[in-house]
Amino acid sequence: MRSDASATSSVFEANRARGAVRLDVHARDGVTRRGALHESGSLRVRFPSPEDEGLSGVFVNTAGGVAGGDRFDIEISAADSSRLTLTTAAAEKVYRAPGPAAQLGIALKVAAGAHLAWLPQETILFDRARVHRRFDIALDENASLLLCEIVVFGRTAMGERMEQGEFVDRWRLSRGGKLVFAETVRLDGHIGAKLARSAVARGGAAIGTALIVPGDEALVERIREASEPFSGEVGISAWNGFAMARFCAQDAARLRADMMAVLARTGVALPRLWLN
Repeated sequence: MRSDASATSSVFEANRARGAVRLDVHARDGVTRRGALHESGSLRVRFPSPEDEGLSGVFVNTAGGVAGGDRFDIEISAADSSRLTLTTAAAEKVYRAPGPAAQLGIALKVAAGAHLAWLPQETILFDRARVHRRFDIALDENASLLLCEIVVFGRTAMGERMEQGEFVDRWRLSRGGKLVFAETVRLDGHIGAKLARSAVARGGAAIGTALIVPGDEALVERIREASEPFSGEVGISAWNGFAMARFCAQDAARLRADMMAVLARTGVALPRLWLN
């Protein structure tokens, strides 16, 4: 006879959400068009408005959020000279996980002359959430990329904080077949106490990263010279042919405003959903 714990585990596993999107786009006569698109499970991508040249897509998670044991995979391929912007319909919520961590996998491939802007809205981690996320990015030497991610530890607008849980974030960026950036961030256990430390987040509840390829010191200086004082902490640097801005703020609204100010200096057109 199966134990109660075993039965509970089986029920939990059977109710986990799965979702995947595989999309490739190509340019034809100067206009970016969809190629193959595969959707499965609770993950969808929609293309709400026609554009003159580029293409914009919006991810929708019909599961209503991410829970422990869920798995979502996204594979994007932008062919030569195409232009693609991707965002999400809303902030993604990652809920408390009593069992295995949720798994999020994002693979981005950008060919020569193509541009990909990855601009999802915030990822909000509830108390005791557990999530492992992985980015694998492959760029041609002549491709360009803007990748922005915001992570919020608790619904600060509701007076909630993430006190415990697990967040593992693995990024790998290759350019021209050569690894140029590798980073893994791991926060687990008493996350709230760790974020309170001066050397970590000094009590901040939101962190963000903007990765800009290509990027150099000239771009960094333009951003520094033109930017108004930020609401939170912002650090900008460039190396290995790309620029990176790091953000930390007391809440998501302040960090989002800081990130929008930086992106405005790069000439990026933000998705309409960011402006609502």
